[in-house]
Amino acid sequence: MNIKLIKANERDAEEILRMQKIAFAELLDKYKDYDTSPANETLEKVLYRLKQPFTYFYLIKLNGENIGAIRIVDKKDGNEPKHVSPLFILPEYRNKGYAQSAIFQAEKIHGANGWELDTILQEQANCHLYEKMGYKKTDKIIKVNSLMSLVIYKK
Repeated sequence: MNIKLIKANERDAEEILRMQKIAFAELLDKYKDYDTSPANETLEKVLYRLKQPFTYFYLIKLNGENIGAIRIVDKKDGNEPKHVSPLFILPEYRNKGYAQSAIFQAEKIHGANGWELDTILQEQANCHLYEKMGYKKTDKIIKVNSLMSLVIYKK
């Protein structure tokens, strides 16, 4: 598996947004989370995140081709956990271990401990991925709407 994380910059914003809309379209349709779904984000929001000094956005590449992205919020102050938001893989590349590889590589870059993330509680495959990677489900659950809740994981 030839997965590489390549640090993104502002020139990659349109590509990140394009992939993000594809990757989250099915979940948006399923959960109707129009205000929170990455599928509904704007180019301006992606650019804003890319410009944040504590944001590390990486393109996930397979043999040189973009197959997704992962954003790490790492303030590097030791007081706040690092946060994954979002992580996505294009549909045709899912269930092949690429998200797991991307998380592993992000942890090698930013450190193995002190992480936090949230995912859709109702999406058992997502929960399984994070649990398999050593993340522990917390008691904190955020109800987004009548169809969907987010669960917080820590490592």
